[in-house]
This record gives sequence, C-alpha cells and structure tokens, in this order.
Amino acid sequence: MLPGSRPFPVGLPWRHALMALLVGLWACALLGGLFLEDLWAWSAGLLYVGYDTWLIGYVAWRTWDLRPAGPEVPRAPSLGVIVPARNEAAMLPACLDALLAQTDPAERILLADDGSTDHSAVMLRSRYGLSAAPGLVHSTIHPGLSLLRLPHGGKARALNAAWPELDTDLVVTLDADTLLAPEALAALRQAFGRDPELAAAGGVLKPRCGHGVNARLFEWFQEFEYLRAFLSRAAWMRADALLLVSGAFAVFRLEVLRKLGGFRDDSLVEDYELIHRLHRHAHDHGLAWRVGVVGEARAVTDAPASLRSFLRQRRRWFAGFLQTQFANRDMTGNPRYGAVGRLMLPVKTVDTLQPLFGLTAFGLLLWFLASGSPVALPVLLVIGAKLLVDFCYHLWALHLYYRWLGTPMPPLSWPRAVAATLAEPFSFQLLRHAGACLGWLSYLTGRLDWSPRQLTGKPS
Repeated sequence: MLPGSRPFPVGLPWRHALMALLVGLWACALLGGLFLEDLWAWSAGLLYVGYDTWLIGYVAWRTWDLRPAGPEVPRAPSLGVIVPARNEAAMLPACLDALLAQTDPAERILLADDGSTDHSAVMLRSRYGLSAAPGLVHSTIHPGLSLLRLPHGGKARALNAAWPELDTDLVVTLDADTLLAPEALAALRQAFGRDPELAAAGGVLKPRCGHGVNARLFEWFQEFEYLRAFLSRAAWMRADALLLVSGAFAVFRLEVLRKLGGFRDDSLVEDYELIHRLHRHAHDHGLAWRVGVVGEARAVTDAPASLRSFLRQRRRWFAGFLQTQFANRDMTGNPRYGAVGRLMLPVKTVDTLQPLFGLTAFGLLLWFLASGSPVALPVLLVIGAKLLVDFCYHLWALHLYYRWLGTPMPPLSWPRAVAATLAEPFSFQLLRHAGACLGWLSYLTGRLDWSPRQLTGKPS
C-alpha cells in the first residue's frame, strides 16, 4: 500500500449521510414526477438546474479577475519528462518532436515503453537513435533522450518504473498522443519557480478528434467542455481545493513523488487518485503543498471521435472517480483537510449523482410533453431561463479563457460557442450523463478494468 492510500472498496458503502440524502432526494424527485401536478413534479430538474447554476456562479466568482501569470523568475527548476507509451508508433514522432522543439527544452526526456508490440522499436531506432536493447538506453542522436523498455503492466507501473530514473526537480508526465505548444515547458518551470509551495500542476489541454463529420461534432462539443473545465480548475485552485490535474499533461515535484511513493497501479485514474493522497499527506504532516493549473502551459491532446470510444472513456473516468471518492470518504466534510474537506469533496459527493438527476429530469420532461401534462409549460420556462444563464456565462467564460491564456480569440469562436450552448443540453450533455451511469454500473458490479480507447489517428 502506498503512503497515505486506502483500500479501494468495490460496491456502494452507505455510510455517508450526504450520500444517503442525495439518494433520498432522487427517489423523492422520481416519485414526485409520477404523482405531483405542479412544477414540483419536475423537482429532479429543479435540483439539477439549481446545483449546476450554483457551480457556474461559484466558478465565475472565483475567476472573474483571472489573468496571465506574473514576471519571469531568474532561476527556474530543472525538469524531466516521462512519456509512457504502448503501441503508439503513429503518435510518438509528433509528441517527441514537439518536446525536442521546446523553447526551453527539458534536461531529460524518458520514454517508458510499456511492452509495445507494434513497430515502435524500429521507428525509435531509425528516427531517434534509441536501440532495441532491454532496460534503459540513451539516444545516439538527441542528448537527454532515453528509452526504458518494460514488460506490459499498464500506465501507472510504467510511470513508477520511470520517475526514479530522473534526478530533476520537476517530473512531467505526458501522454504520447499529446502535443505541447513550444513554450509549454518554459511556462511550467516559471510557475514552479515563482511558487515554491506548488507541489503539482496541470497544463491546459485542447481536444483534437481528427477528420469526418462525427469527429468534428465531438471535437466541437469537447472543445467548449474542456474550456469550461479548465476555468473550473482555476477556480478551485484559487480556493486551494483543486483535486485534478490531467494525466495527459501534468507535472510534479520529484520530492513529492518520493514522499507519496508514486502512482497506484490498481487505480483507474492514477493521476486523480495521486492528488487526493497529496492533499491528505500535506494536511497530515503540516506541509504547505498546493495544486494548480498553469494557463501558459498549453497542449493539444487526442480525444474520442466516436460514440463508442467517448462512452468507454467517460465510463472509465467516472468509475475511477467513484473509486477514488469512496476510498477517501473520511476526508469529506472533515475540516482537518482544509477547503478540500470542507468544500471540494462535498461538491464531488453531489457530483456522484448529478448525472442521474440530469437523466431523470430529461426523462420526466419527455413524459410531460408526450402526455400533454400542464407541467410541461412551466418546466420549459425554467429550462429557457437556465439556457439564458448558461448563454451569458459561456460567453463570459470564452472571453475570460483567452484573456487568461494571453492569446487572441480564434475566428468564429463566438458563434460556435452560442451554437454549442444551445445544443449541448439536449445532446452532448446527455451522452456525458450516459457515460457516467455506465461508470456507476462498472463500479457497482466490480468491473473496473481499464481498456485504452482507440486513437483518432496520426496528429496533424
């Protein structure tokens, strides 16, 4: 067992009063839809709308003055990058070339090959001077570039085998299907140089889904989902309660990884689980560790481009979220763990059932419309008001996001955002909730296997 970790329970432990309350509210909301005649018949929707509106209001309040980071620091920490990869020959050249082309390159780049069976070995030898010898080998072409060949054991095990090989102050974990912007590593160095208490951080990701109508639709919705998600992370960072850094592009202080013992290889979401242990360890030992998101560190990452791959990804994410949430349930509402215990984890507890409330609300709306119920009209008025709130927030979020990144807004961003705001509640949002419900099913049945999704193809 890693330091600060707890056993992962399988099945639902009905110990927490908040969880019981939420289930009770959902049951009452479902029964209300069958037996009540006024607007309270749609209480599932009212609860869902009220909670979601509170969330976006909180994020707007926390981020209204969000701007790029401060001045550069003269002495930035050293930095090493780990790229865990299995059968990624199609993606690796673009990923490694982007790393080698950084304006402030890493001292070390370590590719952790997780038992690849494709033509990765041939490509790495011919293009990067990395031989097929077992163990740790160094490039004959690029100083600082190394390859660690490992038997197949999964991403967490590959990371755990690789990070002790580094002696840099910072350790960046980067998925092979993620391409860094040229200044990304420089931004990470500066952020950690400015803030000695910053223990872990994530960059800002933009999804890429490839070509074709379906791919472009998924990219369109996920683009604005990611935009809002990273603003939300900035808000929770400012509350000193951030629990998530994307494993696709994250950075940790080496000393933090050493104290925590690395990543759990039995977790579906090893990056998310590690941040919980980080907060637990920091509060238990009186350490002033903080978790952040660095707006200037940007990257493009591969994202699901089909319904099947999207649902598989969200099923795993949500099952891993539940796995981690219930393993750390003793922190929920516990003031000993600061804002994470008092605020963030109670919010996450509500999030466990938010998708169920959302699908229930949508199902009841369809029932009211189909049956000609008089409740349908006030429900539609509430939905219209909610769409107006979302519309205003999403336009503000779009402006704020690009101000935070310090980059000009791309052409057509406004009309694309408007269209996404209007279409998302009746399409993409339902798919997200469906993926979450599949995650619940996986968690409750104990089917917590991790199956990597198929990539969209070679990056452009």
